[in-house]
Amino acid sequence: MSSSLHRGIGMTSLRTRERLIQRLRDEGIGNQAVLEAIRNTPRHIFVDEALASRAYEDTALPIGQGQTISQPFIVARMTELLLEAGPLETVLEIGTGSGYQTAILSKLVKRVYSVERIKSLQLQARKRFQELHVRNIRLHHRDGGMGLPEYAPFDGILVTAAPEGIPRALVDQLRVGGCMILPIGNRSEQVLVRVTRTRAGYEKELLEQVVFVPLLGGTL
Repeated sequence: MSSSLHRGIGMTSLRTRERLIQRLRDEGIGNQAVLEAIRNTPRHIFVDEALASRAYEDTALPIGQGQTISQPFIVARMTELLLEAGPLETVLEIGTGSGYQTAILSKLVKRVYSVERIKSLQLQARKRFQELHVRNIRLHHRDGGMGLPEYAPFDGILVTAAPEGIPRALVDQLRVGGCMILPIGNRSEQVLVRVTRTRAGYEKELLEQVVFVPLLGGTL
């Protein structure tokens, strides 16, 4: 096991993780598989060492490049919503970021395709997945708004940054009956949405207010 998996071990004990799991239950997360995935994923290796002591707080934390690692509740909630329709084989994630959400998904679906526009973040995430011996994640460096049409259709899509509206290019990469969970809106007001692909187009369901970084185009 690598040293970074051990670092901050006193602050990331089982008891600390159990407190987080209990908090998520108290906040309404009921999917046991999602809770187990969060319990068994070492969030402290997905943040800077200086922030390791805060890794199991239910809060978003900065990861550099103006990006954040999402609050555990939001990770759990979006994952739970994505899995509500039943087991998924292939999921597309837009915005690898630290890789934490990706790692959670990798425990719950057969294969995760994840797109990140910032190369340095993607390289850090790849290193973490190697440390954790996770082998069912496929990483791509490109503009997330375009998705990965060459690997479509996907059973589910999860977007971890907020476009202003529903990206039709991503809807088109869902199989019929598949769903996408994403925040939409501007910097001051965003809502979490579930989009379900239908034969005629898509249906959308507005869920709850959220705060995410904006979904930007291009690559860095």
